Amino acid sequence: MGRKVVLSSVLIDDPTYERKLIEGAGLNLVFVPNSDQERFLKEVVDTDAVITADKPITKEIIDSMKNCKVIVRQGIGYDTIDLISSKEKGIAVCNIPDYSIEEVSDFTLALMLTILRHTNVYDQHTRKGIWDIQSVHTVSGFPAMRRFSTQTLGIFGFGRIAKLVAKKARPFGFKIIATDPYVDPKVAEDMGVQLVDFDTVVRESDIMSINTPLTSETRHQFNIEVFKKMKPTAFIVNTGRGPLIKEDDLYEALKNKIIAGAAIDVTETEPLPVDNKLFTLDNLIISPHAAFFTSDSLEELRRRACEEVIRVLSGQEPENRVNK
Repeated sequence: MGRKVVLSSVLIDDPTYERKLIEGAGLNLVFVPNSDQERFLKEVVDTDAVITADKPITKEIIDSMKNCKVIVRQGIGYDTIDLISSKEKGIAVCNIPDYSIEEVSDFTLALMLTILRHTNVYDQHTRKGIWDIQSVHTVSGFPAMRRFSTQTLGIFGFGRIAKLVAKKARPFGFKIIATDPYVDPKVAEDMGVQLVDFDTVVRESDIMSINTPLTSETRHQFNIEVFKKMKPTAFIVNTGRGPLIKEDDLYEALKNKIIAGAAIDVTETEPLPVDNKLFTLDNLIISPHAAFFTSDSLEELRRRACEEVIRVLSGQEPENRVNK
């Protein structure tokens, strides 16, 4: 067989699909179950390529690699991979930047609408025999609900997903503002979105959607000082990365009603332990990093990760290199 490709991913239990693509291109696929870290570390030493969704690829791992030409992350973010070490060693790091933007933006809207209209809370109450339209206020203590057209949606980051969130939210009547220092204000203006500074979006938002990559600059961007600047009636939705929010501070902000509520699809530790104190809060929705997931997006992700490896190992330029 040809050159070696190591596949080890939390998303893959059966590599039949990848094997057909990789071996069909004359390459040798070595599948390592995601839980077998010891074998993974051995197999990557002489591999020509790596495909993974969740494994941290550290400097130590990269230093151990003798032949690797490309590491492909099955996903959008790439904060788990040491970009500097890989670049110094001539290894291309690639992601799949747009495979699930429809899904994540849809999921973001679903969380927004759920938390603003408390459909999950009504469901819990009616199952307990509480048949009362005021129960979200009298029982759960949420502030008065308001129609969407009277509220401001703030978006942190204005990349691909955020733009779709804005596009899909507009028909509901929200005023939409966003903050992103790397976006041309004209681009946002053409979409009916006003670009503002971070403090303004924090102060004015009734609901905040966090849709930005995790970097050293954005880590813990949302902390207790930021929460204190927000309206006490404000809600936060995070479908970006868990560490964008400092979770201890989020707990304090929600417990003490500094903000009204939150919905998060990502957490600092994944999976979140069942005894985590966040689960004691009734003004928080938590989902298991599922925003990206549909059968359509998963198949596209698996296919495009393989195609990127095949492209690089056949001597072509990668489509989505992030450590140029």
